[in-house]
Amino acid sequence: MPSPRACSTRPGDPTVIFCLDEFSPFNLQPRPGKHWAPIATGRGSRAAPRRRRRRAVYFRTQGVRHLLAALDLDRDRLYGHVKARKGRTQFLAFCRYLRTLYPPEVRLGFVLDNYSPHLSTRTDNRAGRWAVANTVEFAHVPFYCSWLNRIEPQFTALR
Repeated sequence: MPSPRACSTRPGDPTVIFCLDEFSPFNLQPRPGKHWAPIATGRGSRAAPRRRRRRAVYFRTQGVRHLLAALDLDRDRLYGHVKARKGRTQFLAFCRYLRTLYPPEVRLGFVLDNYSPHLSTRTDNRAGRWAVANTVEFAHVPFYCSWLNRIEPQFTALR
Protein backbone atom coordinates (compact mmCIF):
# COMPACT_ATOMS: atom_id res chain seq x y z
CA MET A 1 0.00 0.00 0.00
CA PRO A 2 1.51 3.35 -0.97
CA SER A 3 2.17 5.88 1.76
CA PRO A 4 -0.22 8.84 2.07
CA ARG A 5 2.55 11.10 0.75
CA ALA A 6 2.72 9.13 -2.47
CA CYS A 7 -1.05 9.45 -2.97
CA SER A 8 -0.91 13.25 -3.04
CA THR A 9 -0.72 14.09 -6.73
CA ARG A 10 -2.15 17.60 -7.03
CA PRO A 11 -0.35 20.65 -5.70
CA GLY A 12 -2.02 21.95 -2.56
CA ASP A 13 -3.18 18.52 -1.39
CA PRO A 14 -2.34 17.63 2.21
CA THR A 15 0.90 15.74 2.62
CA VAL A 16 0.06 14.33 6.06
CA ILE A 17 -3.32 12.81 6.95
CA PHE A 18 -4.75 12.51 10.47
CA CYS A 19 -7.91 10.54 11.25
CA LEU A 20 -9.64 12.11 14.28
CA ASP A 21 -12.49 10.91 16.44
CA GLU A 22 -13.80 10.91 20.01
CA PHE A 23 -14.29 7.87 22.20
CA SER A 24 -16.63 8.29 25.11
CA PRO A 25 -17.58 7.65 27.77
CA PHE A 26 -14.08 6.61 28.67
CA ASN A 27 -14.31 5.17 32.18
CA LEU A 28 -13.78 1.94 33.97
CA GLN A 29 -16.77 -0.36 34.01
CA PRO A 30 -17.10 -2.98 36.72
CA ARG A 31 -16.58 -6.51 35.49
CA PRO A 32 -17.51 -9.73 37.27
CA GLY A 33 -14.62 -11.10 39.26
CA LYS A 34 -13.07 -11.36 42.69
CA HIS A 35 -13.86 -7.78 43.67
CA TRP A 36 -17.62 -8.18 43.50
CA ALA A 37 -19.50 -9.19 46.61
CA PRO A 38 -20.44 -12.87 46.49
CA ILE A 39 -24.06 -13.70 45.86
CA ALA A 40 -25.43 -14.69 49.23
CA THR A 41 -28.04 -17.38 49.49
CA GLY A 42 -30.75 -17.47 52.09
CA ARG A 43 -30.92 -14.94 54.88
CA GLY A 44 -27.27 -14.98 55.88
CA SER A 45 -26.03 -15.03 59.48
CA ARG A 46 -24.52 -12.62 61.97
CA ALA A 47 -21.04 -13.83 61.06
CA ALA A 48 -21.69 -13.53 57.30
CA PRO A 49 -24.59 -11.12 56.74
CA ARG A 50 -26.28 -10.94 53.40
CA ARG A 51 -25.15 -7.85 51.49
CA ARG A 52 -27.21 -6.00 48.95
CA ARG A 53 -25.78 -6.54 45.54
CA ARG A 54 -24.66 -3.38 43.74
CA ARG A 55 -25.81 -2.65 40.25
CA ALA A 56 -23.33 -2.97 37.39
CA VAL A 57 -23.62 0.76 36.65
CA TYR A 58 -22.27 2.75 39.55
CA PHE A 59 -22.94 6.41 40.05
CA ARG A 60 -20.29 8.52 38.39
CA THR A 61 -20.10 11.48 40.74
CA GLN A 62 -16.84 12.65 39.16
CA GLY A 63 -18.31 12.52 35.66
CA VAL A 64 -16.94 10.61 32.71
CA ARG A 65 -13.89 11.24 30.56
CA HIS A 66 -13.66 11.54 26.80
CA LEU A 67 -10.74 10.43 24.67
CA LEU A 68 -9.90 12.66 21.72
CA ALA A 69 -7.66 10.57 19.48
CA ALA A 70 -5.88 10.97 16.17
CA LEU A 71 -4.19 8.40 13.97
CA ASP A 72 -1.26 9.78 11.97
CA LEU A 73 -1.26 7.76 8.77
CA ASP A 74 2.17 9.02 7.74
CA ARG A 75 3.98 7.97 10.93
CA ASP A 76 1.51 5.20 11.89
CA ARG A 77 1.18 6.65 15.40
CA LEU A 78 -1.82 7.19 17.65
CA TYR A 79 -2.13 10.42 19.66
CA GLY A 80 -4.72 11.05 22.33
CA HIS A 81 -5.86 13.46 25.03
CA VAL A 82 -8.28 12.57 27.82
CA LYS A 83 -10.65 15.44 28.60
CA ALA A 84 -13.61 16.03 30.90
CA ARG A 85 -15.63 17.57 28.05
CA LYS A 86 -15.61 17.10 24.28
CA GLY A 87 -16.77 20.41 22.88
CA ARG A 88 -15.41 22.68 20.17
CA THR A 89 -12.87 24.28 22.52
CA GLN A 90 -11.33 20.92 23.43
CA PHE A 91 -11.41 19.83 19.78
CA LEU A 92 -9.53 22.94 18.67
CA ALA A 93 -6.98 22.55 21.48
CA PHE A 94 -6.30 19.00 20.28
CA CYS A 95 -6.01 20.21 16.68
CA ARG A 96 -3.49 22.85 17.78
CA TYR A 97 -1.46 20.10 19.43
CA LEU A 98 -1.50 18.02 16.23
CA ARG A 99 -0.45 21.08 14.22
CA THR A 100 2.70 21.39 16.38
CA LEU A 101 3.86 17.91 15.36
CA TYR A 102 4.80 19.11 11.85
CA PRO A 103 6.39 22.30 10.53
CA PRO A 104 3.99 25.10 9.48
CA GLU A 105 4.75 24.67 5.77
CA VAL A 106 3.50 21.07 5.78
CA ARG A 107 -0.17 20.93 4.79
CA LEU A 108 -2.25 18.66 7.03
CA GLY A 109 -5.51 16.88 6.29
CA PHE A 110 -7.93 15.84 9.05
CA VAL A 111 -10.52 13.12 8.38
CA LEU A 112 -13.49 13.76 10.69
CA ASP A 113 -17.02 12.57 11.27
CA ASN A 114 -19.96 14.96 11.30
CA TYR A 115 -20.00 15.61 15.04
CA SER A 116 -21.10 19.20 15.58
CA PRO A 117 -17.84 20.57 17.13
CA HIS A 118 -16.03 19.53 13.92
CA LEU A 119 -18.33 21.60 11.73
CA SER A 120 -18.36 25.32 11.06
CA THR A 121 -21.78 26.84 11.44
CA ARG A 122 -23.20 30.31 11.02
CA THR A 123 -23.11 30.83 14.78
CA ASP A 124 -19.63 29.41 15.42
CA ASN A 125 -17.04 29.17 12.67
CA ARG A 126 -13.92 28.83 14.85
CA ALA A 127 -12.99 25.44 13.42
CA GLY A 128 -13.10 26.64 9.82
CA ARG A 129 -11.20 29.85 10.56
CA TRP A 130 -8.52 27.94 12.45
CA ALA A 131 -8.12 25.43 9.62
CA VAL A 132 -7.66 28.13 6.98
CA ALA A 133 -5.16 30.06 9.12
CA ASN A 134 -3.05 26.96 9.85
CA THR A 135 -2.94 25.20 6.44
CA VAL A 136 -5.21 22.39 7.59
CA GLU A 137 -7.92 20.82 5.45
CA PHE A 138 -10.95 19.14 7.01
CA ALA A 139 -12.51 16.20 5.19
CA HIS A 140 -15.77 14.88 6.62
CA VAL A 141 -16.98 11.33 6.09
CA PRO A 142 -20.60 10.96 4.90
CA PHE A 143 -23.39 10.90 7.46
CA TYR A 144 -23.86 7.49 9.14
CA CYS A 145 -20.55 6.26 7.71
CA SER A 146 -18.15 6.90 10.58
CA TRP A 147 -16.73 3.40 9.98
CA LEU A 148 -14.94 4.90 6.95
CA ASN A 149 -12.66 6.78 9.31
CA ARG A 150 -9.52 4.66 9.79
CA ILE A 151 -9.28 5.41 13.51
CA GLU A 152 -12.47 3.49 14.33
CA PRO A 153 -10.75 0.04 14.47
CA GLN A 154 -8.32 1.46 17.07
CA PHE A 155 -11.22 1.94 19.47
CA THR A 156 -12.23 -1.74 19.29
CA ALA A 157 -9.70 -2.70 21.94
CA LEU A 158 -11.02 0.01 24.27
CA ARG A 159 -14.59 -1.26 24.06
